Amino acid sequence: MSVKILGTGSFLPESVVTNDFLSTIMDTSDEWISSRTGIKARHLVKKETTTQMSVEAAKNALLDAGIQAAELDLIIVGTITGDDITPSTACEVQAAIGAKAAVAFDINAACSGFMFAMHSAYAYLQSGIYQNALIIGAETLSRIMDWNDRSTCVLFGDGAGAAVLGAGQGGILGFEQGSDGVKGSVLACRARANSNPLVQENPETDYVHMDGQEVYKFAVTTVPASIERVLEKAQVGTEEIKYFLLHQANIRIIQSVAKRLHAPMEKFPISLDHCGNISAASIPILLDEVNKKGMLEEGDKIVMSGFGGGLTWGTCILEW
Repeated sequence: MSVKILGTGSFLPESVVTNDFLSTIMDTSDEWISSRTGIKARHLVKKETTTQMSVEAAKNALLDAGIQAAELDLIIVGTITGDDITPSTACEVQAAIGAKAAVAFDINAACSGFMFAMHSAYAYLQSGIYQNALIIGAETLSRIMDWNDRSTCVLFGDGAGAAVLGAGQGGILGFEQGSDGVKGSVLACRARANSNPLVQENPETDYVHMDGQEVYKFAVTTVPASIERVLEKAQVGTEEIKYFLLHQANIRIIQSVAKRLHAPMEKFPISLDHCGNISAASIPILLDEVNKKGMLEEGDKIVMSGFGGGLTWGTCILEW
């Protein structure tokens, strides 16, 4: 069975925070941020939650796919910022949309979360275990940022994106995913410290900390190599790809990947300028923007590649 994307959806919080606004609360500027990252603005939550954003993105994707929630067999959410430790965001989405027949669970692969969710759903569907799947990337990253750390907090935003997978012509032609836990400390956020009758600690809240240079080196070498391997496995040339939809981390990373692939930047759509880095949500939000703008036609070949904390990466090529 061929597995393809049947529909896409996304949701962004109402509140938009520009670089100029950030310059009023910390020592930074629009020129400093945009020249180094390509980011001009990002959406941050006020009342919205990770679950609420996931639900809205899911509803939009189901509508686009022409699928009812009751027809879903599987829901996977890629997130590192669920509202609760348990239940999972996926189970909360299942309840909210009425997908009573679906199995639901979350995946923690940071910025690669949506790609890991896609590959997991593909395996379930390809094997015939399930027929229809909803995959979501959703993050409330503003919750885990140190807003006194101008080198990190200015990069990130909040939002959710979703896609419905099912049987169809074309679809996913090849993929790979990988992990390098040895380098995981270059992008990390500690969870709760031990707190029990045997441990006398005063747990402090931890925030995301990142070695930007190491993450950059990882991305600009790993991503193009992964894309080239997937293209080779699928026996598809770079020139046959209409768009490369990359995780929206930094414009310089995307430019470097384009250069290494010898592909024009016109093939690399951008949403980071108005969304920032939304980790697991960045690829599905970008995919939905491209889809809703009518930029994709049946038979188009696209590549999606995510990379980030873990360190992790995931790449796929598919026919629209």
